[in-house]
Amino acid sequence: MEPSPFGAGAPAGEGLAGKVAVVTGGGQGIGRAIALRFAAEGMAVVIAEIDPEAGAEAEALIRSRGGRCRFIPCDVSDSASVRAMVDRAVAEFGGVHVLVNNAGIAWAQGDPLDDEAEERWARVIGTNLTGAFLCARHVAPHMRAAGGGAIINIASTRALMSEPGWEAYDAAKAGLLGLTRSLAVTLGPLGIRVNAISPGWIEVSAWKKSALAREPELRPEDHAQHPVGRVGWPEDIAEACLFLADPRKSGFITGQNLVVDGGMTVKMIYVD
Repeated sequence: MEPSPFGAGAPAGEGLAGKVAVVTGGGQGIGRAIALRFAAEGMAVVIAEIDPEAGAEAEALIRSRGGRCRFIPCDVSDSASVRAMVDRAVAEFGGVHVLVNNAGIAWAQGDPLDDEAEERWARVIGTNLTGAFLCARHVAPHMRAAGGGAIINIASTRALMSEPGWEAYDAAKAGLLGLTRSLAVTLGPLGIRVNAISPGWIEVSAWKKSALAREPELRPEDHAQHPVGRVGWPEDIAEACLFLADPRKSGFITGQNLVVDGGMTVKMIYVD
């Protein structure tokens, strides 16, 4: 029998059913879609979420569909909070095999020269970049004990292009790509693959917690910006995560950035 691509002790070709995934920021938006998709695949899902209302709603939704799920409050920018979340996840489900670093603040920094710029910078970098490092740090020993695993960092096409006032967010997402490459090299010998996904325009209005959810308001021009003819949906990112998490499909892929943007970043736009 050939060795399993997922880790020592598992049958060759074993899939994701029965494995344990941690999805940070899993209560709303892209994170909720990822958590639902993983649960539908038969995984136990830990929703690490700072918003208790969103976390509880997502947990209830997954359980109502027959999935295994636990919402665990977590501030990913705080090492003690991350450690406590991971310890609870392992205590309840027996380990962690997949980590999706999705938690982030989609916040324009504004004027980088004003008096509050440093505070905004620290908050965004702390959540969007340091948070991913802390989660990987605390999860990696448990993945090593399991014989391997997969870490997926949700970056952004803003790591590759920008607009004025987004310095902290763009720097954090670009930093995630560097962190992805470095962790892939460092953790590879432990059987841990590390990849990134850079979403483009993903319409999340309907995927927020019930107090904020609303129907999308999209124009034909919004869809037309994309060569595929539409904006993205959270399910698009969830399917990409499923691909990168499954060693049967992506066992020879690590240190990579998968751009999921409907082709928007490769389309040239001329202004008359």
